[in-house]
Amino acid sequence: MDLLYFIRLARKNWVLILLSLIISVGASLVVTANMPPKYVATITMLFSSFDKRGAFSPAYQVDTLSQGAQSYAKLLTSRRMVSQITTAEDVPHLQQSITAEVVPGTVLLRAMVSDQNPARAASLANALGAKFAILVDQIERPTPTSRPTVKVTIVDQAEVPKAPVSPVPLVNLLVALLIALVVAFSSLILRDRLDTTIKSPNELQHNSNSSTLGIIGYERAARRNPLILRPHGRSSRAEAFRSLRTNLQFIGIDKQPKSLVITSCLPNEGKSSTCSNLAITLTQAGWRVLLVDADLRRPRLPDYFGIEGAVGLTDVLIGKARLSEVIQTWGEPRLSVLPSGQIPPNPSELLGSRMMRQLLDQLTDKYDIVIIDAPPLLPVTDAATLAAVCDGVMLVAKYGKTRQEHIQRAVEQLTSVKARIVGTVLNFVPAKASKYGGYGYGYGYYESESAKEEAKDTVMTPTAV
Repeated sequence: MDLLYFIRLARKNWVLILLSLIISVGASLVVTANMPPKYVATITMLFSSFDKRGAFSPAYQVDTLSQGAQSYAKLLTSRRMVSQITTAEDVPHLQQSITAEVVPGTVLLRAMVSDQNPARAASLANALGAKFAILVDQIERPTPTSRPTVKVTIVDQAEVPKAPVSPVPLVNLLVALLIALVVAFSSLILRDRLDTTIKSPNELQHNSNSSTLGIIGYERAARRNPLILRPHGRSSRAEAFRSLRTNLQFIGIDKQPKSLVITSCLPNEGKSSTCSNLAITLTQAGWRVLLVDADLRRPRLPDYFGIEGAVGLTDVLIGKARLSEVIQTWGEPRLSVLPSGQIPPNPSELLGSRMMRQLLDQLTDKYDIVIIDAPPLLPVTDAATLAAVCDGVMLVAKYGKTRQEHIQRAVEQLTSVKARIVGTVLNFVPAKASKYGGYGYGYGYYESESAKEEAKDTVMTPTAV
């Protein structure tokens, strides 16, 4: 993790960070308003002892007195001492409110008493100093009738403090902001590290060991109208599929796939819309394209194109219909579409049959490319079965949904049947992610045009065979 990582994380989640800062400011204000003020009164005392002439002198045996002062500091907060200036019930509380320290290198002892009332704090501190001097005088007499060996003198009486030492609003605010930032960034980093969904072309490429051929942006109109491509349409989604078409043309120039299976790891990741729009863009480029609906469990192409799907691929495979009778043409330029037909009880066996291989050979001889919409890889084996007999496979991943482990498992399945993965597509990429991630060039350029033309987008109607 470097500084750039934190900057990107902050830019992507600036709303959450701002919200946490606002909450922290509010919490600090509430805490500060409800904190009782605390005043501190300080009294300073001097220790002195007999010199060689028999007179009291603070400079005589300074080292010895300094070491003894540490014991006096403990004595100052003892129960015996505190009980002389307050009631027995208040002794534990007052003990916690007294702080005693020895001034380094001197024989001065400083005692600090804190209280919510400034006058009470000063009164307690002065009473403590007076009682402490008497106690030391009693303790430091070898016999009751002899003179004391140590004397305590009050140097500075405690004065009534004018300002509280706490709460300090600015300090509370800074602490609250620091805690908010630490908690916010820790949560974001933890969530980011635990999130294994695919959110960048680099992640997709790394986990699939294959190049990312296309990045398809998210558009709100796509769910309502997935086929928004027009020959001269200027939308971000149209440009993305044209870019995918271009990249597909440059893979394996000497071994261009003539039969291409397009699938995904799990349902609802956009494989069918990717198949349809890629087939349209290739048709617009002058290719002879056949789009085959081989999802014999949940066929979607008839709904997308508005064509009849009751008769199709399954009828050809079982010999109930001829190929020329079930292929339909759609739009202008004319795209050939082979619907799935009736849903069979054994889709995997049907797609892996000898009849399916013969049908693919027949179709690849007639068309420049055959694009096959296959079921998802992980729930069923249909896509892997098709991939084994086709020239290539394109894997579609959904931004923020497809997990890295799903891609890895899908690749393992395809590798086990010796399928050729020609590339991957990252689908439903939000414009914000493409902006922050540094990919998806061109989305911003076409965004305004796309917004203007969304209302004009209409699904092309099928042409009769």
